[in-house]
Amino acid sequence: MNKAELEAELQHLKMDYIRIQGDVEKMESIGGRTIPIEQHLKRLEQEIADVRKKLQEAE
Repeated sequence: MNKAELEAELQHLKMDYIRIQGDVEKMESIGGRTIPIEQHLKRLEQEIADVRKKLQEAE
């Protein structure tokens, strides 16, 4: 991936993360299970870190 593709991927991951955070808040407000969603957030955090590392290496 080139730098522009990595930046686009990073933005996509960040948007997903924000959207899923909203889902967690909604589930908490109605007393639903949030553990699977929180696990998904942790995976996204790792993906974001990986893409950031690749971006640093590309510079």
